[in-house]
Amino acid sequence: MGMSFVKLVPVGVLWLAMVVGAEYVSYKDPKQPVAVRVKDLMSRMTLAEKIGQMTQIDRSVATEQIMRDYSIGSVLSGGGSEPLPKASAQDWINMVNAFQNGSLSSRLGIPMIYGIDAVHGHNNVYNATIFPHNNSCFNKSNKKDNISSKVNSIRETYYFPERKDRVELLDPELVKKIGAATALEVRATGIPYVFAPCIAVCRDPRWGRCYESYSEDPKVVEQMTDIILGLQGDLPSGFRQGVPYVGGKDKVVACAKHFIGDGGTTLGINENNTVIDMHGLLSMYMPAYAQSIIKGVSSVMVSYSSWNGQKMHANRELISGFLKNTLKFKGFVISDWQGIDRITSPPHSNYTYSVQAAIQAGIDMVMVPYNLTEFVGDLTELVNSEVIPMDRIDDAVQRILLIKFTMGLFENPMADFSLVPELGSQEHRDLAREAVRKSLVLLKNGKAGSTPLLPLPKKASKILVGGTHADNLGYQCGGWTINWQGFHDNNATRGTTILGSVKYTVDQSTEVVYRESPDANFVKSNNFDYAIVVVGEPPYAETAGDSTNLTMIEPGPSIINDVCGNVKCVVVLISGRPIVIEPYVPAIDSLVAAWLPGTEGLGVTDVLYGDYGFSGKLPRTWFKNVDQLPMNVGDSHYDPLFPFGFGLKTDTSTSIVARPLCSTSCVSMQVNIICSFNKAMLVYPDDNHNFEFLFHREIAKLVKVRFRKRRWPRWSDSLGSEAGLVKALLNIL
Repeated sequence: MGMSFVKLVPVGVLWLAMVVGAEYVSYKDPKQPVAVRVKDLMSRMTLAEKIGQMTQIDRSVATEQIMRDYSIGSVLSGGGSEPLPKASAQDWINMVNAFQNGSLSSRLGIPMIYGIDAVHGHNNVYNATIFPHNNSCFNKSNKKDNISSKVNSIRETYYFPERKDRVELLDPELVKKIGAATALEVRATGIPYVFAPCIAVCRDPRWGRCYESYSEDPKVVEQMTDIILGLQGDLPSGFRQGVPYVGGKDKVVACAKHFIGDGGTTLGINENNTVIDMHGLLSMYMPAYAQSIIKGVSSVMVSYSSWNGQKMHANRELISGFLKNTLKFKGFVISDWQGIDRITSPPHSNYTYSVQAAIQAGIDMVMVPYNLTEFVGDLTELVNSEVIPMDRIDDAVQRILLIKFTMGLFENPMADFSLVPELGSQEHRDLAREAVRKSLVLLKNGKAGSTPLLPLPKKASKILVGGTHADNLGYQCGGWTINWQGFHDNNATRGTTILGSVKYTVDQSTEVVYRESPDANFVKSNNFDYAIVVVGEPPYAETAGDSTNLTMIEPGPSIINDVCGNVKCVVVLISGRPIVIEPYVPAIDSLVAAWLPGTEGLGVTDVLYGDYGFSGKLPRTWFKNVDQLPMNVGDSHYDPLFPFGFGLKTDTSTSIVARPLCSTSCVSMQVNIICSFNKAMLVYPDDNHNFEFLFHREIAKLVKVRFRKRRWPRWSDSLGSEAGLVKALLNIL
């Protein structure tokens, strides 16, 4: 075998042969099984090279020489860490390839894997498509609809699903498409590894990372793990479930995070303690991880938080015992940013102990990210002194190499420019726009006794668009966009604000007047047909987003009161979670939860103006006041403003017909009684000619009664013998 290169060969091949000792190297042979390649490479590695593979450093401290000399396993970009301001895809590729050249020039030529946060699209990169944050969720029934029957124009209004139906509202296929689009855009910049998805179950909206969570309901979060199939690719037929899989050069390594219980901390304080027994932990927070493993997720990131007082970064029982041994996770476990430092209090006060506790707990790759020599030195000493056994190091490195071989990194270590056009492509922006319109939740549409305000007419004499968030792309995108804490203007990346979207959508003859903070006198002095008020939260990330009051930024409340008190208005809330809104609801005609929609503001106007109907449902409970928190669906003290799963529906503008209103011309005297009690009521038949009465006394306090009829009653029909039951129901409302 040592004489396989005796004939004349090109210089480059001859150099390669000399480097590897002119022998056949099975770890470089893509025809060999992955297990064989891993075993062969492991047999050639020194302790220093193994520890290098376990090390992840930030790009700001990486050089080609460091990559070569330390055999660094991974480099990352933290939030806002970029090659240069507004770097192009080519700039990113050139940077990644430079680091990779350093890795490939090391003794064994083990390629590094570059990682980045891509939690709602390729969010660190200029001109990337920014999708709605996870808190938006997505409804699968929002489609263009030209049905013009009276039944379908009314029947979905004021209905929310029973809890048993809630997960059926979701659209995992759309989430999967978003994952695939994100993978393409990340690969377009030469990066093969993303720290996504976040599969936290947020149980308290006071938590500053709640917008990174799909829902308060573990079943919803579990279902949304289909994004992994978009990021990494569908598992091939016959592929063994639970084995990590990455499906080619247009896919990326995914990372399920943050293991485990990060969304259940006391008082919603970031990195705090989650107090729950093992049964509760496994039933509430573990299902999404089990599903992620089944779907082939390649890595798992550990949470900063603690479980019953023990730091997760040092929790051997859950990382090694449950994740690796019970769930049979075969990929690698990575720490969070300086996560092992925070094992001690204050952080980094006993770094040697932190290294020991983290590695012994089962962490395989450490996001150092700056103190490279300290980490390498401490871990080397711990192994040499036999505090940490060599088989723990080998387990970690085998897992890392398994992923690198599985994803084809050894065969294709260098990024190319073939996918550059995918970054911010129109196809991806159209997908993001679809996600926006499917995620918006209509919470109110019309005051009692009045016609619904939405959908808005595109043709009007003069309309007002106002509010702190109407013309602010940074507010619209939220945290983890371009910078860790987001941005506050329209210049950091490319997108369409809600104001710009309104101007684009309305008829050319409609005059659009914009004021960020219109006062009552201004509103009164203009003859506006209607107003769109856009208010909400500022951008934030992690601990900076922790909030005890959950209020919108000023002067949001006064804008609502000044505008909505003087003209018909729709209020669009831009927020990463439910916020205090109950005091303002009576003054508002229509209320929309738009969450953090990202760069594609046209998705908002798609539903405001009826090109598509509203279909979104609340993925989390909307509280009345913060004193109720934490409060989640199923709790004994459950008394929400808007319950989990709530969301009104509208039709497209082409299918709107006149809707019956409570008045002296209603169905019968009994209906008039209901109207006189100021209880909005809709009367309509369903497809089977069931006669339904639906009425509510307060927002989201609904009662639905179904009566069977042999035929579709005319609006003039009497309720007859059923009137008594209607009166009885009135008494319990």
